[in-house]
Amino acid sequence: MIDFDYTATQKNLREMIHWFAEYEIRPISLQSDREHAVPETFLRKVVDMGIGGGVIPKPMGGEGEGAGEETDARGSKQGNRFAIIGAEETSWGDAGVIMNFPGPGLGGPPIRFMGTKEQKERFFGIFKPGTIKYGAYGLTEPGAGSDVAGIRTTCRKDGTAWVLNGTKCFITNGGKADWVVIFATVDAAQGRAGHRAFVVEKGTPGFRLGKIEDKMGLRASETAELVLEDCRVPEENLLGGEDLYRSKEGFMGAMKTFNSSRPMVAAMAVGIARAALERARDFVKENYVLARPLARYRQIADLLATDFRLLEAARLMTWRAAWMADDGIPNAAEASMSKAYAAQVGQKCVTDAMQICGAAGLASDAFLEKWFRDMKVFDIFEGTGQIQRIVISKRILRDPPASF
Repeated sequence: MIDFDYTATQKNLREMIHWFAEYEIRPISLQSDREHAVPETFLRKVVDMGIGGGVIPKPMGGEGEGAGEETDARGSKQGNRFAIIGAEETSWGDAGVIMNFPGPGLGGPPIRFMGTKEQKERFFGIFKPGTIKYGAYGLTEPGAGSDVAGIRTTCRKDGTAWVLNGTKCFITNGGKADWVVIFATVDAAQGRAGHRAFVVEKGTPGFRLGKIEDKMGLRASETAELVLEDCRVPEENLLGGEDLYRSKEGFMGAMKTFNSSRPMVAAMAVGIARAALERARDFVKENYVLARPLARYRQIADLLATDFRLLEAARLMTWRAAWMADDGIPNAAEASMSKAYAAQVGQKCVTDAMQICGAAGLASDAFLEKWFRDMKVFDIFEGTGQIQRIVISKRILRDPPASF
């Protein structure tokens, strides 16, 4: 019923990505954090290797979805499991750096789930081999982040165009994106039923970049404010066309994205936590003899044992959520469980690693100090930990997961 072994393809993928993380990502980590950007030479190497941020469907010229076409011994697709393998290993290298990988990013899933064939061809078509281009996902607003139903960016039909007004914030790669998937509402009083999703292209009149955030962590990643002021978007950029929104598909398009992306965020947290614990373990091996009968040594041994146990539980929870997505099993509760749990475990692991290493972990040129700053946001973006608990409790009370 359960198989915890890597397939041959998964194992090869993990080894290849770990090599890339160790020898290409980790060496530029601290520099990129200080400079709030990654070197252009690194981005060129990424695109030359065919590595991208987000999944480009195979029919649109991409390879990411192609990996998901391969099945395991049970005949199940593996796309989501491949994605979390990559997320964990690259985040072990540096989570901020990998957010600069060119590609559609989080803007890809809504187009894949909701877009027409023509829209998929047009918007995924810009990501040609060897090009450095970005997509982005614009959902969060100053007054509506985790509460997706509360968005206030408005849209109204005017002839053959839609007019959008509002502000989006904390948008990854928002300033350099060639297009952004923007969620807006025709009537805030309708809640989720009023939602519409548009692809707003760079250079569209009325669409401009606001401020670039100066963040505590993930500094190598650009996080932008986007402003829409009477922004006229062609009607053909309404994802799925108007017929799609006669049901709840507008809101569900955003939710489907989370069911795939939340396990990926959990895997990223696992990757950072693993890096921190490995650093603490190596520090202990070099500086302590844990067999000595000292209380501090016993405490250190207990911290390491506990944290590695929690880390393994977080990884298995994340794998289960991804496996369910690959098998087409509803996984909203499991995706939220993995994200909420991995974020908490990650913060504990990094904090404990700093405690174990002491002054050696606090130095500004040490990775632990950076990982400590980076980890906090994993309990915030893609839905805060509090929101994940609401999602989980609703599923338990209304539609219990199969394991309950």
